[in-house]
Amino acid sequence: MTTIETPAAIRTFIEATNRGDAEAFAAAFTHDADLNDWGREYHGRDGVRAWDRTDNIGVQAHFELDAIEPGSSCDIYVATLTVTGNGHNGTGPMTFHLRDGLIASLRITP
Repeated sequence: MTTIETPAAIRTFIEATNRGDAEAFAAAFTHDADLNDWGREYHGRDGVRAWDRTDNIGVQAHFELDAIEPGSSCDIYVATLTVTGNGHNGTGPMTFHLRDGLIASLRITP
């Protein structure tokens, strides 16, 4: 169950993943975005694309949004997602920091 309205960039992150649209997925991020997946770090859209190929669309990931809550400041959101596919499967938090309507930072933690 979603607890607040999901920002457009996070909706795009989920929807692009679920339909396998790598271009739309990368476009949801700022050009200088940072992505941290359990300590593995990726930088910029090229880094986001690399992560997408190995850990997301490249392994047919599918996201189900279970909940979203405001984070510690106005542009931070914590989404609880259930992930299925041919890579990591499970449910956990993803912390998004948005800037100018795009994802500037994504932290995936256990």
